[in-house]
Amino acid sequence: MSKIKNIVAREIKDSRGNPTVAVELETDKGTYTASCPAGKSTGAYEAVALPADQAIKNINEIIAPKLKGKNPADQKILDDLLIQLDGTENKSHLGANALLSVSLAVCRAGAGVTPLYQHIAKLAGTSDLKIPVPMLNILNGGAHADNDLDIQEFMVVPHKKTFSESLAVANTIFNRLTDLLKENFGSVPPLGDEGGYAPTISKTEQALFLLKNAISDESDVNISLDCAASEFYKDGKYIIEGNELSRQQLLDFYQDLVGRFAILSIEDPFAQDDWEGFKEATKQLGIPVIGDDLTTTNIKRIKEAESKKACNGVIIKLNQIGTVSETLEAVKLAQSYGWKIIVSHRSGETMDDFIADLAVGVGADFLKAGSPTQPERMVKYNRLMHIESELKKK
Repeated sequence: MSKIKNIVAREIKDSRGNPTVAVELETDKGTYTASCPAGKSTGAYEAVALPADQAIKNINEIIAPKLKGKNPADQKILDDLLIQLDGTENKSHLGANALLSVSLAVCRAGAGVTPLYQHIAKLAGTSDLKIPVPMLNILNGGAHADNDLDIQEFMVVPHKKTFSESLAVANTIFNRLTDLLKENFGSVPPLGDEGGYAPTISKTEQALFLLKNAISDESDVNISLDCAASEFYKDGKYIIEGNELSRQQLLDFYQDLVGRFAILSIEDPFAQDDWEGFKEATKQLGIPVIGDDLTTTNIKRIKEAESKKACNGVIIKLNQIGTVSETLEAVKLAQSYGWKIIVSHRSGETMDDFIADLAVGVGADFLKAGSPTQPERMVKYNRLMHIESELKKK
């Protein structure tokens, strides 16, 4: 049996240059590291992240002494201990960023020499390992970009035989998009938070035509949208492209887009408390409607969404809930409903590639990790290519 000898937290910078938490967990068999990302467009029901310095202090002074001598293979026991130490429903005492960094390191230590995705599959009770389909955000808007696009993410979704082929196609599409933007704007626009271009456009339709033209004649490639509608909801109205729209008018707007473009799924099409909007979208759009701000990787919110038939897919973000065990429970519940599972990064990312192993370990349908450009995004995709080659050998 392995035992935790020491846990030390320190500050690192995320992809936006903001301070975040990194952890080194030492056992008698090695040292295991983990770090916590941060979201910018965050849901009101997410677990609370504290300032990095406070979270680090909480790890070093409160959490570390309690976990010394424990067996890292006991993921659920240790996660329950973390939750107990925090003592709040939203992780606001010690911070979700403190709890998650430790929980991730515990998971890596518990895996030891076993591939992490196999260890996660065992914890999750997953029997069928599969490589998820990539969703690559190559046009950024909303809170992730300094432009006037209200829709937050425009993603390409290649469905090729292998993950490696899908990534190669995505790279080709990104290069075509680069050329199209040069032609249309005279220069290459800046990048948004998730590594996609943030051109100075304001119309959703224009962004979709750019993607459609970049996809060109590539087969088996779709588009997915993350609307992040809570960001443009105010006083009972949705303010998009300079217009004030009612719930029904916004739904009509989406139906028009779905009718004209190869849209595979739509995430957070309505505000996080607009249950009726989500319900109508799920009923009428004819494509998967994905909850993110609506569900926040939270079992209570996922149960409510199912009871109201408000969505049929879910975004899974570890730092929305704060521990590996709670994340696995959320995935299992959503899978029991037959929902699509999308494991996701955050806009403020680190070089930690845990979500790649998580996606494989829980049998997720998709992985969102940003555009195929920035190192903090590519590390996730490269890890998936490595796992794919391992699974092929077996």
